[in-house]
Amino acid sequence: MNKTVSLTIDKLAEITMDDGKANVLSHSMFEQLEEAFDIAESEKKIVLLRGREGLFSGGFDLKEMSKGPKEAIALTTRGSQFARRLLAFPTPVIGFSTGHCIAMGAFLMLACDYRIGLDGEFKIGLNETLIGMTMHEFGIELARYRIPLDYFNRSVINAELYSPNGAIKAGFYDSIVKPESIESSIPSVTQHFQSLNMNAFAGTKGKSRKDLLKLLDDCIDNDKKMVV
Repeated sequence: MNKTVSLTIDKLAEITMDDGKANVLSHSMFEQLEEAFDIAESEKKIVLLRGREGLFSGGFDLKEMSKGPKEAIALTTRGSQFARRLLAFPTPVIGFSTGHCIAMGAFLMLACDYRIGLDGEFKIGLNETLIGMTMHEFGIELARYRIPLDYFNRSVINAELYSPNGAIKAGFYDSIVKPESIESSIPSVTQHFQSLNMNAFAGTKGKSRKDLLKLLDDCIDNDKKMVV
């Protein structure tokens, strides 16, 4: 298995995806992400999840998805379960979108507690209906939870893609940074989260998302039965 996920632990756990290409989300990528998050959870570290330069993720590995309906459902389920883990993770998960952020990559960003985008000529959004995929129930409900009502139809049904500035209005990002400001801006964000009481954070996060997580569990079960 080629290693495409690296983990650096200091004051926080910095998890970086880099396959040298589109950072596609395959079973191998998810296995490595799970291993890195297991370590971060055991260390009780705040997580910074990022991609390589110019790209967070282009979404699911379409080669795996195209093998057949069972394979497509299995990978979709894997992605939903991992995004759910981010939503329930006991410490803050900060998503740093280092460039393009598409499809399942955008869903992972929606699942993070705070989302930072990099300014530039990048596309962000959910392109499923553009490429002939019917959105799964998990994705619809996660998008409904994070995307403002006036952008929901545009993002989920119309597959509209946004610039980094547009992605803030559409609910994918909370802030954007200039490439030259990365080193100074990331520490200021993580410092805020480091000042929080982690027990209170985990308790409040769990209580506030209890109904959402139940809904998403039901969606994952329903999606396992879908026709691709």
